[in-house]
Parts: sequence; structure tokens; C-alpha cells
Amino acid sequence: MSGRVFVVGSTNVDRTVPVPRLPGRGETVLGEAIRISPGGKGANAAAAAARAGASVTFISAVGADEDGEAALAVLRAEGVAVDGVAVLDDAPTGAALIITDEEGANLIAVAAGANGRLSPDHVTQWLRGLGSADVLLVSAEIPDACIEAALRARAGAGARAGAGAGHGAAAAVLNPAPARPSLLAIAALGAMLTPNETEARELTGLDDPREAARRLAQLSGRPAVITLGEAGCLVADGDAVTAYPAAPAPAIVDTVGAGDAFAGGLAAALAAGEGLDGAVGAALRAAAESLGHAGARPART
Repeated sequence: MSGRVFVVGSTNVDRTVPVPRLPGRGETVLGEAIRISPGGKGANAAAAAARAGASVTFISAVGADEDGEAALAVLRAEGVAVDGVAVLDDAPTGAALIITDEEGANLIAVAAGANGRLSPDHVTQWLRGLGSADVLLVSAEIPDACIEAALRARAGAGARAGAGAGHGAAAAVLNPAPARPSLLAIAALGAMLTPNETEARELTGLDDPREAARRLAQLSGRPAVITLGEAGCLVADGDAVTAYPAAPAPAIVDTVGAGDAFAGGLAAALAAGEGLDGAVGAALRAAAESLGHAGARPART
């Protein structure tokens, strides 16, 4: 049974400076240029899901400014429905300041802007159309109250539609970045968590990613996925933990947005009716493809 993808999350404009190496604390490293591009974990994931063939509705907030207009125009061109994006007069569009080095590593700081003003009522209103076959993907650069409202709407839609346990296990995905302890209680509403290794450690306090994956699956009652960069990912489903190798990357330009592409590819595959194994494979391929271009999203041709 094929469904749609509803993405709740952030919209940013990324301002990136490539440098030879990442600076240390208190250090200045010179770059030659600044690159301005569309970003935001929610918007990146929505675009990735659309590129994977899903029908995508995006729920977010931007400022009534040029950055907001540009961000929405790019998403429309990607085929993402953006009627659920609130345009706010009292806050600027979110912004990310990014530094990347020659090996593709990065440092990122985010100014929430309008993302911090997204309201739970707005989220709930735009998720009233959720059906039992639809997949909800939530990213965490928005207020906790909005994340909780989204997962409660998903749980309510599943109950009203009489969704079976098998589909319900894949009905909601939460990308807990930036990680914070409050997300664990929210995930217990029933969400598949997809942190990277650092985020998993922050959430669980466990250094062993396998043990962290098991702990997250226990806390949420759903499978948990920990992404490991070039090492692929781990998937905990109950007590079983399975390692998946990374998909071959055409090139590694930078790693910005790879986790968002993974989440979007995962949600799109689940909405298309793929099982967990097939969906994780699709997510790894989406992440690998994202490494081959500068910035969070590829340039359109």
C-alpha cells in the first residue's frame, strides 16, 4: 500500500565557507568564498523524499523575507507541496552558518529564526489529512511542542484508520538532530529514531553504538537506526542489531545534509511500502548520492 510523506521541520538558508581545514577553538582559518544555498533539516529531507519519488507535504515556518521566498521557490521546484509552510512577519527565515574542509567534514551553527516560532496548532492543523498508509518524518530544529504535536497526530491518525501494528512501526520517523534528552520522552509516542553516532551517544550516554541502538529501540518501542558515516548504519529491531554497509558514493564533496538525505530516502521508501530492510538500503543510497555535491542539496539543471 503506497502512501504520502508528511515532513515537519525546519527551513533555513545555508551560508557556507569552504576552508582547507576546520578551525580549532579561537582560531581563524581563511576561505576564498561564501556559498549561499537552501537548507534546513526538514526542507532537506522533504526535498530528498520528493527526489525519491514520494508525494511530499512540508510543514514548517519561514520569515516574510527574501530568504523565505527563495527557500519556498526551491522546494516548489523540487515538487514539494509547501502550502503548510507558515510565513511569519515577526521573525526572519532560519539560517545556518557552515564551515567545510577539504575532506568533507563540517562545523554548523544554526539561528532558528522562524523555525522557533512554528506553533503546535499549525502542525496539528496540517496533519489532519494523515492516512494510515502515510509516513510522518519529523526533524528536531523546531520546538519540542511541535515535535510532540506531530507524533500525537500520527498516533491519532493510525488509531482512527485502524492501522495494523506492522505498518504502525514504520509510520513515524524522528531525526533527533540536534539531540537533546527531551526527545526521548517524545519518541516514546512511537517514532523510529535515526541519530548519527554522536547524537546516539548524547541521547543514551552509551559509547557502544550497538548498545545505544538497542536502548533507543527499547525507549521508543520502534526500530532505531544509527548512521555511521562511511561505515553505513546499525539497525536495532527488538534485541537484534543489524549492520548495513554504506552505499558506494560517486564522490565526496562534503557531508552537509547527508543525514537529512538518509531520513528523506527512508521515509519515501517506507511510504512506498518497502519493508525495513529495503527502506534502509534506499536511505543509504540517498545519503551516498548527497555526498557528491556541495551543500545540502544538489543544484538543479
